[in-house]
Amino acid sequence: MDTTQRVRAALAAVALVAAQAALAPAVRAEEEQAQQFTPEFAQVHTNYDAKHTPKIVAPASVKRGQWFNVTISVGAGSAHPSLQEHFVRYIALYEDSVEIARAYLHPVYSAPIVTFTVALDHGGELRAMEEPTHSAAWVATQKIEVTP
Repeated sequence: MDTTQRVRAALAAVALVAAQAALAPAVRAEEEQAQQFTPEFAQVHTNYDAKHTPKIVAPASVKRGQWFNVTISVGAGSAHPSLQEHFVRYIALYEDSVEIARAYLHPVYSAPIVTFTVALDHGGELRAMEEPTHSAAWVATQKIEVTP
């Protein structure tokens, strides 16, 4: 092996080590995040909780392809806090099992209320999902009819 080949091999080895080192924090962060969720958080909550259950405000019937508003607030009985230590990470809207909108929220500066403007091709069930920092996601549903 001549000098040029040895230099190339050494540079390749350094690049490999640097790439592995760069990936290591991301892998550790992913593992740490997975450990945050205990088995009790594995299931989505579908029962009622005044502070966590999403409230959906949307028409019962809309015309196919026509834009309409869906407002989702977290806390069907009382407002969910937006504190640094406890807040809603995101609010998502689904039509049946298809996600059609999502908003990520910031603690302190974002109230857990969003309005999405959407259009549907067919009726079914609107599903609102929100995930607070201290538990699994909470879900609420509302039927919606789509007319021609």
